[in-house]
Amino acid sequence: MSRVLTRVVSWGHEFLAEVIEPGQLVVDLTAGNGHDTLMLQQLVGPTGQVIAFDIQSVALQNTQQRLAESGVASRRWQAGQAPIPSAAGVDLVAAGHQDLQGFLPTAPQGIIANLGYFPSGDRQIVTQPETTLRALQQSCKLLAPGGRLAVVVYTGHQGGQEEGAAVDGFFSDLNRDDFQTLQLKVTNRPEAPYLQVAEKRC
Repeated sequence: MSRVLTRVVSWGHEFLAEVIEPGQLVVDLTAGNGHDTLMLQQLVGPTGQVIAFDIQSVALQNTQQRLAESGVASRRWQAGQAPIPSAAGVDLVAAGHQDLQGFLPTAPQGIIANLGYFPSGDRQIVTQPETTLRALQQSCKLLAPGGRLAVVVYTGHQGGQEEGAAVDGFFSDLNRDDFQTLQLKVTNRPEAPYLQVAEKRC
């Protein structure tokens, strides 16, 4: 069966799956409904650790429920409880992704983010260029050698174009000696979401 060529979220999953192995640490910068969090947990398995961030409690509840329906237990953390101990399992953090540096116990092998708004929540709450850039800067600093960062960018909401331009500039400015980067776009649908990927050189 053929796949939909323009499913950029799925392409992001595949790029991460190429470099993530069981037992490693991975990060979801935007838990949302838990699709990416569950995908990451399946990649690292029962011996790995997933840390997922979201500022909306309903997002963390939905993610926790999605995990539970797949037989995966999770732990909950608040903003003042950093750092998180290194331990197998899934940790859900009620904090902004711009604060990830204080929570991570070790270098992550993979990091994923879906920018924009949470479809099941308040659509007035959207990711912001300033905090997104802080999260991406920390992600690239903390990423393990050979690890990858995958970011799906949505520009259709208010402020989305500005955030997209900021994210594009960030990936374009990454030092070529330290990172390889890739952008996937639906070239005949400029309004469609697109994917930015960075791999930290070994």
